[in-house]
Parts: sequence; structure tokens; C-alpha cells
Amino acid sequence: MNAVAQLNSSRFSVSCRGITKEFSTGDTKTLALRGIDMDIAPGELTLLAGPSGCGKTTLISVIAGLLKPTQGDVTVLGSSLIHMRGGALVRFRAQHIGFVFQQYNLLPALTAAENAAVPLLIAGRPRHAAIAAARRQLEILGLEGRTEFRPNQLSGGQQQRVAIARALIHHPSILVCDEPTAALDAVSGSQVMQLLTHVAIEAERVVIIVTHDHRVFQYGHRIIHLADGRIEKDERNEWDASHLSQGNVAPSSSPNSAGCSIRKVD
Repeated sequence: MNAVAQLNSSRFSVSCRGITKEFSTGDTKTLALRGIDMDIAPGELTLLAGPSGCGKTTLISVIAGLLKPTQGDVTVLGSSLIHMRGGALVRFRAQHIGFVFQQYNLLPALTAAENAAVPLLIAGRPRHAAIAAARRQLEILGLEGRTEFRPNQLSGGQQQRVAIARALIHHPSILVCDEPTAALDAVSGSQVMQLLTHVAIEAERVVIIVTHDHRVFQYGHRIIHLADGRIEKDERNEWDASHLSQGNVAPSSSPNSAGCSIRKVD
């Protein structure tokens, strides 16, 4: 790693340099990412926006260590993911990265607390300690009184908050979210976005969200627009976080509570 790369890795939680990703099906090759260069600082919510097929999900999969780039390097928390192999990469993801998906992927037979506790139980945490930690996380996210409810007893927005609690239960430094509001109505989607913004700010955490929903742009500190596997535009919101509550991060019900203006990143 050269001196400039070392300086960047110390300032940013995520650094991508020359990332390309090619998929092959038979004789057909598709270039999903075409030379991505970007840095993401802690304490910010970054949106990856663009139409279907532009490379958004491929890019967060590379950042999360789920896909290896064809070329280039991705450095996360000072570690180059392309040099990690097998168990080391699995352990790195388990320790440092949380995932939130469009589909909540909750286990229907388990309560909210049990669902949120799954990562700790897999890691070998005693059941009583894991469930207690999950209840605390759910209460922080505004689900006090619903920790013993099963998924079919919760609204879509509440189920997504359980999924967020599950993603945060091991206190990851990086949270990646693939279309987390796509299945939600405007009010529930706004609530989830307020939570995710607070999660980024309060814990100096990197939160990266893939979206094509323009309604959520107001919540991002930064919006990176992709097209045909390239960064087309990089904008930063002049974002007003004063509406966020302190301590408990249960959101307001207003879908337009984040005030911001947008400027291009130099």
C-alpha cells in the first residue's frame, strides 16, 4: 500500500480503488462495475442510487466482502478484503459488518427478541445474555412492549426495525442495507430512514444504503449516483440533524422531517 493509500485508509472506513467486477455466463461476459473509486467516512449515511442493473447491489456486495472484485482493491476498516481468504473473511464480516435487506428474513416461529438475538446465539453467547441484549436493542429502536411478538404480529415497519436490531446486535462498524424501504409505505419508510441516519451519526458508523427510491434522498448525507457500473454523480446533502431525538432513536411519524439541501461533492 502506497503512502497516499495509507493516508486514505486512516481517514476513511471504506476505500475503493479501481474496482471492476465481471460476471460470466457461458461465453457471455457482463461488466457490472467499471473502475469504481470512492471513499466513505464514518458517521455518515451514504446512498447508492441508480436504476436497476447499474451496479449498486454488486458494489455493496464487494464492500461487504460477499463478492471479490475482478480488479482493484477495497479496504474496509484498514484491512484489504481482497487479501482475506476463507475463515478470515467470514470472521471479519461477522465482527464488523451488519446487513439489512429488503425482505426482513425474520424466522416466523421466533419472537422479535429471539430474531434479533440470532447473531449472538450463532456466535456462542449464552441464550439469556443474547436475549437480554436483543431486548435492549429493540427498546432503543422503539419496540419496547413488542419484544415478545412474533413477526406476523408486527407491522412491516416494525419487522424492519427488528431486522435492523439484528444487524446492530454485534455493534458492527459498517452497516449495509439493500433497498430497506422498498416494501414499506411512506411513513414506515421515513421512520426506518430516520433510524438508520441516527445509527450512523450517534455511533460514528458507516451506513451504506442501496436505493432507487427518491423519497429517501433527503435522509442521506451523501448520494452517489451509479449508471452502467460507473459513478455518474456524487452529491452531498447539507443535512439538518436537529430533529433526531437523543438517547432513544424511535423516529417521528413525519415522512418529511429531514431538512436538507444538496451540493455536488468536489
